Amino acid sequence: MNLKLQDILPVVLSVLIIVLVAVFEKQSKLFAAITATMPLTIPLALWIVYSSSGGEKAAVTNFTQSLALSLLPTLAFAVTIWLAARAGLKLVPILLSGYAVWALGTGLLIVLRRWLGLG
Repeated sequence: MNLKLQDILPVVLSVLIIVLVAVFEKQSKLFAAITATMPLTIPLALWIVYSSSGGEKAAVTNFTQSLALSLLPTLAFAVTIWLAARAGLKLVPILLSGYAVWALGTGLLIVLRRWLGLG
């Protein structure tokens, strides 16, 4: 099996982040949340797109535009789980409501992008 750094690094970083969140959670909820929301997969994905396209400006620009727009459903997910937690829901309903809003937002984003001819 021929594994490359770009295949291994996301897994290693994901495990490290999970461990850091678990450690920070005991010290500070704020630092745990900051660690959980650090932009780690975005630079890795950008690195993969940049490398595979040879740094082609159009490919990198299109990818980063999609990244920026895709943050909107993720923000909606975060706001939804916060509101669900404030409403006193248990973990599973909190997550289900968040993912439902994220899926709706992502679907809407895809439809709008196609309707506007953005890809």
